Order: sequence, then C-alpha cells, then structure tokens
Amino acid sequence: MASRALFNTQLTSAVKRAGARFQSTAASTSEFAAQRDAVKAHAGPAAETWKKISIFVCIPALLAAGVNAYNLATEHAAHMEHHPKEWVKYPYLNNRAKDFFWGKESLFFNPKVNLSAEE
Repeated sequence: MASRALFNTQLTSAVKRAGARFQSTAASTSEFAAQRDAVKAHAGPAAETWKKISIFVCIPALLAAGVNAYNLATEHAAHMEHHPKEWVKYPYLNNRAKDFFWGKESLFFNPKVNLSAEE
C-alpha cells in the first residue's frame, strides 16, 4: 500500500511539474493590503471605546456589587447573632464506622456552619 502512494506516477509527475519556485512578484498595493490598513485604522477608536467602557462602566459596577455584597454579609451576620441556627440531630447524620485519624469531624468541618459529630 505504501509503495503505491510513494511511487504513483501521477503524484511524482505533479511534483516534477510544480518544481521549486524561487521567483517572487513585485510588491503592489492589493485589496488585502487595503483591507489590512482599514482594520488598523479602525482598531484605534475601537480600543479607545472599550477602554472607556471598562473604566466608566465595569469598574463602578464592580464597586457597586462589592458594596452590595458587603451590606448583605453584615446584615446576615447580624441576623445570625440574634437568631442562631437550631440544630436538629437526625439519626442518619455523622454516622461513621470509625473516626478519621485526625478526629471525629470531617476534613472540611466548620464549627460555625456544621453540626459537630460529638453533639
């Protein structure tokens, strides 16, 4: 199979006809060069537009979102101080055949959020 592809007369004759081309054409302003120059001319104002959008829209929106998140977090923390979560001990929670080698709690245990296995 490989020998057919390597020694195919049509393929080898096409390669011989193409040959090595060392000549080049004279430089001229073509349609491609004109389009490239138009793209370069358009890129400057477009980049300035997106820079202004980033500075005057995105940054204030991020600051407003940060202030909103901070207000919600402080409001939630104040609410949790007045109304602490009441844990319901279900029989199927924290069932383990044996403790972990670091203790009874799982690796991602958080005492503010999770119910302790000892309770």
